[in-house]
Amino acid sequence: MVFFVLSNGVTVLQLALMPAFKAVFGMTSLVDTSFQVLAVGSNPDGSPFYLFDYAAGGLPEGGGGLAYFLAVQVTLLIAQVINFFAQRNVTFKSNTNIWRAAFWYTVAYVVITFAAAALQGWYKAPVYELLIDTWGMGKTGETVADMVTMMINAVLSFWVFFPIFKVIFKREPEPAEPAGVDVSSVRAGQEV
Repeated sequence: MVFFVLSNGVTVLQLALMPAFKAVFGMTSLVDTSFQVLAVGSNPDGSPFYLFDYAAGGLPEGGGGLAYFLAVQVTLLIAQVINFFAQRNVTFKSNTNIWRAAFWYTVAYVVITFAAAALQGWYKAPVYELLIDTWGMGKTGETVADMVTMMINAVLSFWVFFPIFKVIFKREPEPAEPAGVDVSSVRAGQEV
């Protein structure tokens, strides 16, 4: 339950931050800088399928360019740093090595980011087209589509991260106090 509440809190934070970062980066020339990397096949129309496909130009005509990519990644980075400490300390009360946990969390974050990017190839364009063009919602549709794609990513991350957290955020048993020893007098003797 705690995992669910914290995860949803982080998702709400992402929903609040994304439009702000998108607006800031959207005022730069980065919108007109294409960021299409890791071609891994082709779309049904024969065009290349990029794992990260942020074509130059504003949405929906373009893909938001490097500005949109950075807005997404900066938002995710902030949310994941907060999520790491919240889940580690509050949900799982982990007492294992923080650096080892951070390393494995980072590995999981990168793998999930690539998997989510691959899945976006299936749903991102149709969601934006539906909300912006088909339903004629314009800028409002773009904002709603941003939120829908973030929610899809959040749900995917939720189901993938929980089992990973169970492994990397372990709680090791505390050493037991020796039986029959007055702990306060032992500790007092150590402080001298």
